Amino acid sequence: MQQKTKLFLQALKYSIPHLGKCMQKQHLNHYNFADHYYNRIKLKKYHLTKCLQNKPKISELARNIPSRSFSCKDLQPVKQENKKPLPENMDAFEKVRTKLETQPQEEYEIINVEVKHGGFVYYQEGCCLVRSKDEEADNDNYEVLFNLEELKLDQPFIDCIRVAPDEKYVAAKIRTEDSEASTCVIIKLSDQPVMEASFPNVSSFEWVKDEEDEDVLFYTFQRNLRCHDVYRATFGDNKRNERFYTEKDPSYFVFLYLTKDSRFLTINIMNKTTSEVWLIDGLSPWDPPVLIQKRIHGVLYYVEHRDDELYILTNVGEPTEFKLMRTAADTPAIMNWDLFFTMKRNTKVIDLDMFKDHCVLFLKHSNLLYVNVIGLADDSVRSLKDGKLVPMTVFHKTDSEDLQKKPLLVHVYGAYGMDLKMNFRPERRVLVDDGWILAYCHVRGGGELGLQWHADGRLTKKLNGLADLEACIKTLHGQGFSQPSLTTLTAFSAGGVLAGALCNSNPELVRAVTLEAPFLDVLNTMMDTTLPLTLEELEEWGNPSSDEKHKNYIKRYCPYQNIKPQHYPSVHITAYENDERVPLKGIVSYTEKLKEAIAEHAKDTGEGYQTPNIILDIQPGGNHVIEDSHKKITAQIKFLYEELGLDSTSVFEDLKKYLKF
Repeated sequence: MQQKTKLFLQALKYSIPHLGKCMQKQHLNHYNFADHYYNRIKLKKYHLTKCLQNKPKISELARNIPSRSFSCKDLQPVKQENKKPLPENMDAFEKVRTKLETQPQEEYEIINVEVKHGGFVYYQEGCCLVRSKDEEADNDNYEVLFNLEELKLDQPFIDCIRVAPDEKYVAAKIRTEDSEASTCVIIKLSDQPVMEASFPNVSSFEWVKDEEDEDVLFYTFQRNLRCHDVYRATFGDNKRNERFYTEKDPSYFVFLYLTKDSRFLTINIMNKTTSEVWLIDGLSPWDPPVLIQKRIHGVLYYVEHRDDELYILTNVGEPTEFKLMRTAADTPAIMNWDLFFTMKRNTKVIDLDMFKDHCVLFLKHSNLLYVNVIGLADDSVRSLKDGKLVPMTVFHKTDSEDLQKKPLLVHVYGAYGMDLKMNFRPERRVLVDDGWILAYCHVRGGGELGLQWHADGRLTKKLNGLADLEACIKTLHGQGFSQPSLTTLTAFSAGGVLAGALCNSNPELVRAVTLEAPFLDVLNTMMDTTLPLTLEELEEWGNPSSDEKHKNYIKRYCPYQNIKPQHYPSVHITAYENDERVPLKGIVSYTEKLKEAIAEHAKDTGEGYQTPNIILDIQPGGNHVIEDSHKKITAQIKFLYEELGLDSTSVFEDLKKYLKF
């Protein structure tokens, strides 16, 4: 590395914490470091014709799902209409509220993968990667750079776009709805754009420019959901492609991040509780990288750069200086992670009479009521001092009467330190319109209240999440929200652990359950090290192969291990044939064992017992969860309405506004 930008690191004495945080495998937006990319994303409006669209999410290291942007054959642009502009003096909140209230139900805005670089905006239009001049981005005047159909994939879509610094090249990661595999294509920008190269199984990738003004692409290679190798490549007359780094510890995952000012490229090596960062000089990308701080168990940190200073976001330690040699100022560079979470969640809390004993966040929009209730976990019944307050977010119509007789759909996740997803889904909107109450339980194990909230719900504290879920549902019923015979529960992926555990421990709390790609056989999965995610997830679930304490604890809550002859709610399970994250074998075994236990219970109960329905719907494809599957959405809603004995005519009529049946 050039001497003028050489880094030095002052000595640090780290205390080893017991905290952990699930690290997501992401493109750039890694724990708010890449918020600047949101500033380079623009909204485009589309009519919903054949498919639902959603804000593209981060593909996750955990047993979770990366959302897609859109399917190229399903999206039709809307012709721009002349609309009355909003008053200039209107504040930001009022503008958003007005825009939402005047937007027709038949359409809603999505965030498409779209990057602004130089004077152009790069995005997907139909089946093509295109660019247009910034001032013409909302018109139909664009230049086609690449036709995705050349890859011979089934309904491909662009997952990520990166433009080389001088706009000689653009790289785009392309994948399909039914697979997590991706292809990165490199397009040479000229009068006649041409695909220069393509790389399979790319996870993260970033451009830098070397001393000779040559564009260098760094990218990570993913195999069997494991990402351990970093490559760098050049194109044009000086083509080369070489492996730059290999992580030898199989429990770690590698991703690339370019600092906000594009000055440094960071190689981030992490597992669920520990990280290590190497710095590559963006001006000298062929020089050896510089290690910021070698990995120490329990220490998580991330690196950002601004004005010749490095800013370190970490979960431990006191403020310490990480600075460049030419920097004169001595500015503290470490921000405590818990403080960071507090700052990001500085929300006004008010009180409502109906929840006078709980903290409430209230937002009224049109005829929809949004209430964030702080419920009480089971142990707090004995002593508030020793208990935990568990947040719940509740949606229902403001004009709903006698909420105790309304159907309730409870959502739960509670794993990997990740927030429960509450993104807009049209099917959730139509349920609320049809009188349903939606409740989101932010139980321990998730990330809503920071690192400690996650730590209190992982490893040998996993049962805390189950206690929270039970307490949330009881609190809802106690506050007059629905009743057990009208209560349903839904979860996907790792959320299936708590949902399945509840079915074993307190089946009388819910009438029906829908699960998607659920993680149900924790013990056998975590003992099989040949599975792609087992080693990476030891810090979340434990190591039952070598730790008897972990093994015995998992046996206490594992849904598969605790199935017994008793009454169960009806269960609808959606699984995917080639899912690498949650193998189909475990789901099939769970379903068969559950049916056997129900049959045995029915035999002992005698005539008149209404046997619950257990449905396993196996979908083709190799993805983990397909959010926009119309077949899945309609099957789940149909199941819920039938189990609760409700008329589904109106809800399916409303769904036709969003879905093409």
